[in-house]
This record gives sequence, structure tokens and C-alpha cells, in this order.
Amino acid sequence: MVNRDPFNFSELERWLNEHRVTEIECLVPDLTGVARGKILPREKFTEDRGMRLPEAIVGMGVTGEFPEAGPYYDVIGPTDRDMHLRPDASTVRIVPWATDPTAQVIHDCYDAEGKLISFAPRSVLRGVCDLYAAKGWKPVVAPELEFYLVARNTDPDIPLKPPIGRSGRAETSRQAYSIDAVNEFDPLFEDVYDYCEKMKLNVDTLIHEIGAGQMEINFFHDHPLGLADEVFLFKRTVREAALRHDMFATFMAKPIAGEPGSAMHVHQSVVRESDGGNIFSNADGSPSKEFFWYIGGLQRYIPAAMALFAPYVNSYRRLARFTAAPINIQWGTDNRTVGIRSPVASPAARRIENRVIGADANPYVALAATLACGYLGMQKQIEPSAECKGDAYLGDHQLPRSLGEALQLLRDEKDLHDVLGADFITVYTEVKEIEYAEFMKVISPWEREHLLLHV
Repeated sequence: MVNRDPFNFSELERWLNEHRVTEIECLVPDLTGVARGKILPREKFTEDRGMRLPEAIVGMGVTGEFPEAGPYYDVIGPTDRDMHLRPDASTVRIVPWATDPTAQVIHDCYDAEGKLISFAPRSVLRGVCDLYAAKGWKPVVAPELEFYLVARNTDPDIPLKPPIGRSGRAETSRQAYSIDAVNEFDPLFEDVYDYCEKMKLNVDTLIHEIGAGQMEINFFHDHPLGLADEVFLFKRTVREAALRHDMFATFMAKPIAGEPGSAMHVHQSVVRESDGGNIFSNADGSPSKEFFWYIGGLQRYIPAAMALFAPYVNSYRRLARFTAAPINIQWGTDNRTVGIRSPVASPAARRIENRVIGADANPYVALAATLACGYLGMQKQIEPSAECKGDAYLGDHQLPRSLGEALQLLRDEKDLHDVLGADFITVYTEVKEIEYAEFMKVISPWEREHLLLHV
């Protein structure tokens, strides 16, 4: 990986030569976090090539559909204009599972005038980080990403099942934090860690989570854009490794009925560029007013941002009482029943954990949205509610219960439009409406079971 000027093509060329790369995957994360792009022979990857993609490529949903009309086309031209792609040299990594020496490089999207495409997820996160930089601040984040290993499933009508481990048996009970349960999949995780090391991904610890076959990987604290890149690449990596061991890895928020959902908890803090000090702590070690305002911003804006944190109809199945997922926006210290948690930490490491975000969220969008909520809280000096010191599950639901409700809240919250960009919100909500409409065409087994002969 090249840790230099993202637009320094000569450094990128040197890296490719040193690694004897013969093929390059040119990647662009779309609205869902799917890798779009092109694969080029090494000799075709040149600074003056001018690689392009239609701009709608980053503005489509998980079904691959586009709106037929409406505000979407006020942002994305109906003439199918090109985006101009520029590689970010700091993202270049080897593709460890490729047969021939292959590199992968994440690209940024620009228009013909050289401006970042406003609705591209990476552009949105860059924009939020720029707001912090203008204040002399640097946001620092650390995602904790949960996922399930499941047996191969080629028929979407059949429920998912835990995979067979080394013992020849599948998990039938919950094995939270079990070392032996992780060891059941040692060959897979040896490949995952080997791939991550070759890609220089910033991964820390691996644990077995509560659900059968549910795992969690933690990332070290770092700059949001770099960590969003790493989560994006890690998802590709673990899916590829799982396939090579005859199983699937899924980041669905609620893949298996009766099992806990999968989250992407994000720890976040803000440091001063001038001296590296944590603005969440006063000189005497006590929590600062910015700490409380940041929490206030999360409380104020998380409900409106839920379509960004919980982007699919399935996402809302995870957010249920007593299922290790929050139902409200209460906050507390060392309290895992709340949506906003402050872990016990030294003043220098004081941070806030957003526990609402699902593992299915686009990492660029989710990080941009949670940082936007905190930024607005500090800018508007929003005071939080009283700290929750008991069981937050005994409180009321404070989050939207469906994607349709969440989309309307997002459309109505103009403060988030100002920070994340009105064009992005328009494209995102229009695409999500298409997905929601597609889902509503599906008749579920529950409806056939309980309604067919009884209503």
C-alpha cells in the first residue's frame, strides 16, 4: 500500500513495478458498497488513459434497478454521462487470492470539470472529513464488524444454516466468545488473516459473537476514509475466503431467524490537528462540552439517518428488544443496552460508540452519517438527554421500524442534507424507494402460513 499523495501516479507506478503486477482491478464503491469498475492489463493502466464509467453506476441499488423518472434525474443526467475515474494511490493493494500478480486500486469519481461526483459514497465521506478539517479537527474511528458464516445456500427460499466445522458438526447452540468455536473454522481464518496481512488491512481481534456461526472482526482506530476503504476490502476478502472453504460469509443484518443480528459498531472520537489532543476530554480529564454535544447530535439525528445506518428492509429485523441490538437512542457509560455507548477509557482515549449501525451498511455512507450527526451536535451545541444507567430495553422504541418510515425521516431532515449533500440524499432515497417497492411485491412464508386460510 502506498501511504502518500493519493494522486501521485509515479509512486503508484513504482509500487506496481516492485510487485510485478500484471493485472489491475480498478474499483469504485457504489451506494450499496458493492465493488464496481474494470479489470485492466498492467500495460493499459496509464495516467493519461482517462478511465471512465457511466455516472449511474455508483447510483444504483442492490437489485441493479434505476428509477424510471423523478428527482433522481435532476442529479444524474438522463443522457448517461461519464464519470472520470482517478486512482487513489494510497489504496493500492495486492489481490492475495489471484493466480497472477494482481493489484486492486480504489478510485474516486469526478465529473468532466474535475469536481468530485457529489453522490459517490467516497465523495460524501471526504466532504464530511473536510468539515472537521476546517475546524482544525481530525475524526478517528474504529469499526467492529459482525458477520455470519453459513452453509452454501443456492436456493433463496431455503433458510440459512450454520456451516460444518472441523469437527464435522454445525453449531446448534450459542457460543459467545468461545475460542474453540472459532477454532472450528481455523483453516478459513488462517486464510483470512493471511489475506489481510498481504493487503496490510488494519484488523485487530477476531471473536466469536453470540449467534451460531457469528463472528466479529475489530479494526484499529484510524482516519475514517482509510478505515472505510479497509471495511470495503475486508468484506470482499472474507467472502472470497469463505467460498474457498465451501461456505458463505454474509453481512446481512438479520440472516437467520431466532439468532442475533449483525452490527457494525463504530467507536468515534475527535482530536485536534494542532496537538493531537482528544477534544472529548478537558485538561483535568473530565468529559468536555464537545463530548456531550456530540452525543446530543447523535440522539437528535440518528432517527433521521436510519436509512443510511439500516439500508434494507432486512435491517429493521435486527433492531428488536433483548437481541443485543438497540431499540432507542439513549446513551450510557459501559452500557450495551443503549444505542449510544461511552466505553470506560482514559481521558486521552475517551470515545463514543454508535451501536445502531448494521453490518449491511455501506461503510463510507455509515461513517459519513455518524460523523455528520456528531458534527451537527457540536455545531448546534445540542445537549443530550440524561444518561441511562439501567436497562434501555425497558424504554420505548425511538428508532423507525421500517425502511419506508426511515426514508421519509431522511427526506425531511434538512440539516443532514446540508452536511451530506442534497444530491446524495436525493439519489440515495430514490434508489432505496425502488428497492422497497421491489420487496413489497414479494409474498412471505409468514403471510401464507397465517393469512392463507384464516382471514
